[in-house]
Amino acid sequence: MDEHTETKVTTVSEEQPTRVVTTTKQVPPQIHTEHPQKVFEKKKAIFRTYQVIWYILAVVEILLGFRVTLKALGANAFSGFANLVYALSDPLALPFRGILQTNVEQASVFEWSTIIAAIVYAIIAIGIVQLMQLFKPVTPDEVEQTVDTV
Repeated sequence: MDEHTETKVTTVSEEQPTRVVTTTKQVPPQIHTEHPQKVFEKKKAIFRTYQVIWYILAVVEILLGFRVTLKALGANAFSGFANLVYALSDPLALPFRGILQTNVEQASVFEWSTIIAAIVYAIIAIGIVQLMQLFKPVTPDEVEQTVDTV
C-alpha cells in the first residue's frame, strides 16, 4: 500500500460477524507552478526594478547630500557646480521646505528640511521595494521555509 493510505478494519458482531473495511487515502494537494523560465523572467524583471529604484534613490541622496554640504559650507550659489546642485535638488527639497527652521550662521546655512527630505525619500524607496515583494513569484519550498521560520 501507499505511504499515504490508512486502512481501518472494524468487526461488528451481532448474529453474524461482519467485517467492514474502510480505506482512506490522503492525497497531497496538487501544486500548480509556473514554468521555471517564466518564474525566472518575472524575478529578473523585479530585480531590475529594484536596481532602478536603488539607483534613483542614490542619485537623490547624493544630490541632497551635496546640497546640505554646500549650504553648510557657505558655497557661492553663483558658481557653476553649486548652481547646478541647487537647481537639481530644489524640486526634491521644495516639498519639505518650512517644516523646520533653517539655521543660519554668517554665510553658512543648515537646512534641516533637506535632511528630512533625504530620510523620507529613503523610506519611500524601501516601501516600494517591500511592496514589490508581494508580486515576486515564490516556490513551494520558499513558502514552506518562510512559514515555518516565522
